[in-house]
Amino acid sequence: MKIEQLFSVRGKIALVTGGSRGLGEMIARGYVENGAKVYITARKAEACDALARELSRSGECIAIPADLSRMEEIDRLADELGRREQRLDILINNAGASWGASFGEFPESGWDKVMDLNVKSVFFLTQRLLPLLEAAGSAQDYARVINIGSIEGIRTSHLETYSYAASKAGVNHLTRMMAKFLAPRHIAVNGIAPGYFPSKMTAGIAEADAREVLAGTPMKRMGGPDDMAGVALYLASKASAFTCGAVIPVDGGLATTA
Repeated sequence: MKIEQLFSVRGKIALVTGGSRGLGEMIARGYVENGAKVYITARKAEACDALARELSRSGECIAIPADLSRMEEIDRLADELGRREQRLDILINNAGASWGASFGEFPESGWDKVMDLNVKSVFFLTQRLLPLLEAAGSAQDYARVINIGSIEGIRTSHLETYSYAASKAGVNHLTRMMAKFLAPRHIAVNGIAPGYFPSKMTAGIAEADAREVLAGTPMKRMGGPDDMAGVALYLASKASAFTCGAVIPVDGGLATTA
């Protein structure tokens, strides 16, 4: 098979949550520019709509804003997608939040907000979209669910982001559980564990902490758009046809060589 076919997502239908900025935008852009029809969702409708308009100059991108921390919004998004499409080839569970506070001051609100969006929404959105994923999958070409975890779910960070680290460890293992039980339905579930990429979330890290991260990264840089788009294209294409239950660190070696 030629490499153009092996890594192709042309003609596929994808949904990217948290798709208006950061990692979600990188993935959505990579899919649109390579011929997929991409739906993006995010809590802020204006940002979601603006990116969809921009990406539609390169292909087909449609915004369906939703707050996935709420079950009724998960249901609404799934219903809306079901009215528009008969199948879903690729689901990117990327929407997420973080919270930082010292151990003694960490609030319940910071725990619940992060867990609801980072873990609960991954499970229940995938559950609600199961009929569309099953309609897309076949023995020859599985539908794909790609959960965005984090290296902070693999290593112990120097940052006091307790609920974020716990949530991403949960996402990493939830990926394996989902992979085991959805593979018989012709749905391959894998995960990406990103390191540090430019985003609103990492912009909030203190300069000294950012320097420490870069110093500990063997490649001595942050990730870029092509780094994230590349692994997302791999996991959505025939190139990963026998990959199931994997969580791939994309971190320049930060967590995997420590």
